[in-house]
Formats: sequence, C-alpha cells, structure tokens
Amino acid sequence: MSVTQTNTIKISIVQDFKEITKMRLALSVVFSSVAGYLLGVETVSWSTLILLAVGGYFMVGASNAYNQIIERNLDKLMDRTKNRPIPSGRMSVNTAFAIATFFTIAGISVLYTINPQTAMFGAISIFIYVSIYTPLKTKTPLSVFVGAIPGAIPFMLGWVAATNNFGIEPGTLFMIQFFWQFPHFWAIGWFLFDDYKKGGFFMLPTGKRDQGTAVQVIIYTLWTVVTSLIPVFGVTGKLYLTPVSGIIILFLGIILIRSAVRLYKVRDAKTAKQLMLMSVLYITLLQVIYVVDKFVRIWI
Repeated sequence: MSVTQTNTIKISIVQDFKEITKMRLALSVVFSSVAGYLLGVETVSWSTLILLAVGGYFMVGASNAYNQIIERNLDKLMDRTKNRPIPSGRMSVNTAFAIATFFTIAGISVLYTINPQTAMFGAISIFIYVSIYTPLKTKTPLSVFVGAIPGAIPFMLGWVAATNNFGIEPGTLFMIQFFWQFPHFWAIGWFLFDDYKKGGFFMLPTGKRDQGTAVQVIIYTLWTVVTSLIPVFGVTGKLYLTPVSGIIILFLGIILIRSAVRLYKVRDAKTAKQLMLMSVLYITLLQVIYVVDKFVRIWI
C-alpha cells in the first residue's frame, strides 16, 4: 500500500469519526457547557474546564453514534444522511456501537470526576436522546419537545459542574436553551421537510409547513427572548445580567423575532434556513454576552 493510499485511509477514518459523533454539533454543545461553567464558577479551574469539555464531547458523541445506529435504515432514504458512515457502508454497526459504548462510559466517568450531579445529568441526557427522542421522531411531532430536554442540558450542566448544585440559576439557563430549541429545530424541519418526509420523520408541530407551524415558531421565539431577559430583573439568584447587556440581547431578540415573523409571511425554505442561522447566532452571542457581562462586573 502506497503512502498516498495510507494517508487517504487515515483521512477517511478521521472524517468518519467526525461524522459518527457529529463533531460540529458536539463542539457547539461543549461551547454551551463551558459558558455555563464560566457563569457559575468563582475561580476558574482549568483542569475542571478541560474535563467538562472532554466529558461533554464524549456524551454528545455517544448520543449521536447511538442515534445513527438506530436510524441507519432511515438514513439511507434521505439525501442529507445517506452518505453517513453506517448507511454508506464505511463503518459497521459493531464499530459504531463500540465507539458509542466507550464514549458513554468514558463520558460519565470523566464528568463524575467533576461531581456526581454533572455525571447524572450527562447520563440523563444520553438516555432521553437515545431511548425516547430518537424512537419518537417517526411517531409524533412531540419528539421535538422531548429532544429539547437533552438539548437544553449542556448550558445548565456547566453551572452544575462549577457549583455542584442545581437551583434557580442552572434552571434558568436550562429554560433559555429549552425554548430556543423549538424555533431552531422547526426551522430545520421546515427547510428540510421533503428530505425528512422520505425518512418518515415528523418534525413540525402541525406536520405541515403551514400557518399553524409558523405561528408556533413565533410564540416560542418570543418565549426564548423573554426567558433570556429574566436575569436582568435580579430574580435568578447569582445569575444576573446588567441592563446594558439586557438591551443588547433584546436587540438580538428583536432580529430573531423578525426572522420568525418573516417565515410566517413568506413560508419558504430559504426563509426557514435564514431563521435557523439566526437562531444559532442568537444563542451563541447570548452565551458570550452572559459570560462577558459577568467578568466585566467582576473586574470593575
């Protein structure tokens, strides 16, 4: 075997690993966890931060690998998933299962070294995602509600890792990301509607790209923005946001709401994709603003 062929195989293995664990999604989850940790911690421990990042990646990677094992036959039917490692035949189910199992054990173990509560929430996230959310995706649009639970855990997980405590602060972080899941995933379900239909997935609340779905997108977008601003009023314990940062988030929220309203008016795939991208920008900037706001207050 030539050096070129060997390098090609190595690249393919790395690429398949990235796909089976959904690296980009996993890294976004790690980002949320790190943001939550920085919000909750009094003195940053870099070793804990690294453990949280590694353990978080393992947990998300395990969930995604199990998901692709369960949905391998459905993935063959959809354009966006047919070239994934398992349906394409590049990776066996046994290999994927070994990766998922190793990641589960390693992830729980790593998070447990931080504190038991962090490991518990990580394990709950995998269980709900794999055992409840994944099977429900072909049964009912309520799967998005179930999936929003593990999807909202990472932001609060960081706070729990920092404090070994679950209270109103991580609960608020959970609610912010929980409500955000709905406009985000309904937007994805809208512009990928035809592809999801091939796999028999029910992602939109009414099952259609209609006015009813668009109205619910607006409602949950409003809830997302309102929940994001609650810390401004000083009712969420140690989690606080200054009015200046609140105004910035409100401005971002108005842009997000406008994107949702535009989907209601236009109702096409392009507008839905724009809403999805805006939702990603919103949650990312929100987490950055929350963290910067905290540390600016400390330094001042």
